[in-house]
Formats: sequence, structure tokens, C-alpha cells
Amino acid sequence: MPILSVFYGIIIRMNWGDHNPPHLHAEYQDHEAIFTFNGDLHRGSLPRKQLRIVQAWIEINRDDLEANWKLASNNEPTFQIKPL
Repeated sequence: MPILSVFYGIIIRMNWGDHNPPHLHAEYQDHEAIFTFNGDLHRGSLPRKQLRIVQAWIEINRDDLEANWKLASNNEPTFQIKPL
């Protein structure tokens, strides 16, 4: 999975293809969580502080996340998204 962004020790990755709904993976230390592009926690867990940071980042970058999902779904390269 390509890395889209890294901030505050959190790594944001995106896996695409037949995976629905569109989502991203956030990793922090030994934790991993999957979020929809609405910021909803789909699966997994993060510490509360990191969860809120990721949700804020998703809200700020929703358009770029959707653009990356579309690129990746068409087998085109994704782009990095600015960290917080």
C-alpha cells in the first residue's frame, strides 16, 4: 500500500481496487485503523488523540483522498497529501 502522508507518528496508506467503501489505513505504533473518507472509523482502533487527528486530517483532505482513490482505481500513480 502506498504511503500518502506521515504526521505525528501516524502513517496514512491507501489500498484500493475491489475494496469498498473507499477508505484509508492509519497506523500508529502497534495500532491500525481503517477510516472511510467521511472520517468514520470502519475497523480497528487508534488511541483517542490520534483518532481525532486522523479524522481532522481526513476532513481537510477529503477531496485529495477521493482524487487519489480514483487515480488508483484506474491504475494510475497516487500523489502525496500534505501532513498536518
